[in-house]
Order: sequence, then structure tokens, then C-alpha cells
Amino acid sequence: MTIYDISEKAGVSIATVSRVLNGNTNVKPKTKKRVMDVIEEYGYTPNAFARGLGLNTMNTIGILCADSSDLYLAKAVYYIEQYLRENGYNSILCCTGYDLENKKSSLDLLLSKRVDSVVMVGSNFITGNTEDNKYIRDAAEQMPIMLLNADFDYPNVYCTLCDDYKSMLEATQSLLNSGLHRILYLYNSQSYSGLKKLSGYQAAMLQSDLQFKKEYMQFYQGERENIDAIADFLTDLDQNGLSFDAVVASDDILAMGAMKYSKRKKLSIPKDFSIIGYNNSLLTACCEPPLTSVDNRLQTLCCQLVKTLMGVLSGTEMPQKVIFSGELIKRETTRF
Repeated sequence: MTIYDISEKAGVSIATVSRVLNGNTNVKPKTKKRVMDVIEEYGYTPNAFARGLGLNTMNTIGILCADSSDLYLAKAVYYIEQYLRENGYNSILCCTGYDLENKKSSLDLLLSKRVDSVVMVGSNFITGNTEDNKYIRDAAEQMPIMLLNADFDYPNVYCTLCDDYKSMLEATQSLLNSGLHRILYLYNSQSYSGLKKLSGYQAAMLQSDLQFKKEYMQFYQGERENIDAIADFLTDLDQNGLSFDAVVASDDILAMGAMKYSKRKKLSIPKDFSIIGYNNSLLTACCEPPLTSVDNRLQTLCCQLVKTLMGVLSGTEMPQKVIFSGELIKRETTRF
């Protein structure tokens, strides 16, 4: 028996069940009785929503992160922990890696610690395989699951994300509008977010008057933080006959590899070669010239995620999906 089952049997929303369990007075007596009758009949013992039955909440949120060395994910964890602390919550962090079984076992560990909710940082926790996402659905029947920059439609799952599709479409269009035609898209992830960015690039190219060529979409499979290897990858493409005068990258580290490639080729930036990164990380100021990049509003996303979570835990009806638009931050690696 889960809070999802209770809501179905009582004919009320999950948020209403939460309000009852939290002792919220903003529930009609008849509705409260209906929920409590179901709880009593099935002997439900609450976990995350224990306050209303006089049990002690742990005031602790579990955080799952695939890779804490990733600049984007590490910054996201920092913001989330700060906002949780401001709201009186502690956190337990598990770095899962990218293997599905490790993600499942880490989630099971957090559930065993009786945390009030679990935050999944990044879109690598969602796959296109329905069966692979079952562990998330199962967890959502016990407590609210919060997803940062991923979209998953299921009761008691709350998503806060950037519109990566639109952001990448507009970034690519800005290069096209500046007169560039041979635009290479460089990416290294096929996560939910990664595929949305790829689709945005494809849409921009298809909407242009240019002939779309699939070879201009290049997937880099090497070590994520090896900038020299990224530059080698681009050099190999060039030497094998793929000519390009701009790179739009799915993250700033890949864009740094493009910067190194352009230096090797002695290309003048942005006169001869243009580059756009993604995430607007600290790397944008660590190169010369400074890197144009898409700001995916990470701090705003994290703030909204915690705001949504606090509302859910207090029994307030909250939106299950909040989407923000990214912003292209123009610096000196582009001509516009």
C-alpha cells in the first residue's frame, strides 16, 4: 500500500493524502475521514508523509547524481543543498555513475534511510526504455520524486527543466543568421536533455535553406574531460574531409575542445571560426576569447525544484512540470 493507492481508493489527489497525513487543517472533514478510513483499513504506515500521524520525519532529502566531477551536476548539487538547508532540510548524496543497476541500488539505499523525498539531478536517470524507468515509478508510489532537467510523466513525480530543444534551436539559428553554413554539432550524451539539444540543432538546420547533412552531427565517445582528445576528434574529422566553419557543442567542455582545435589550425576566432557552448559554466571565462554559451538557468531551476518540493511536502498542490527558457550569452567566439 502506497500513498498513490490511498489516493485512488479514497478518490482524492496525492496532495490531499499528503495534507491529511501532515495534519493540514485545509481538508474537509468528510474528505479527511475517507482518507483515514482507507489508511486504517489497509494498515498503511507512512514514510515521507509521516508528520500528521505523529511520527518523526527525518527532515532529510536524498540526492542522486551520476557524476559529481561533472561541472554542471556538481553546481546543481551545491545549489540544491543550499536551498534545502535554508528550508531546514539536510541531504544525503549518492553518486551513482551511469550504470542502471547502480542507480537502482542507490535509490534503494535512500529509501531505506526513510528520506522524505529523492531528487534526481540530471536527465541521465530517464531513458527511452519504459522498463528501465520502473524503479522511478516504484519509488514515486512511496514518496515524491523530483527530477532536475528531465521530463517524466507519472503521479508524484515533479519535473523542473530548461527547454533545451528551443535553446539549441535558437543558438544554431544565430550562427545561420550570421552567414555560417557548415555548422558542426558536437555532443557526447544521449540522455533526455542530450537528445532534446540534438533535436533543436536538427530543427534549425532543416528550417534553413541549406541541405541538411547528417555527417555534421558528431557524437564524441571519448573521455568527457579530455580536452586534447576532443580536439583530436575534431582534427580527425577535418583530415577525413569534413569541412566546418563553426561548432555548436552540447556542453562547454566540448566547446573548449573546439577552441583547442581552432588554435591548432591557427584559425582566427570569430573571423574564421565560431563556437557556441552550453551550460554557461565558469569555463566560459577561462579561455581567450571568452566563450559564447547557452545559459540554461541552473540556479533558477534548482531554486524552483526546492520550492516545488517544499510545497509538496506541506500538502500544497504544485505543478508537476515547470519549464524555463535558456538564454544565449553572447561573448567573443561568435560574430553576432
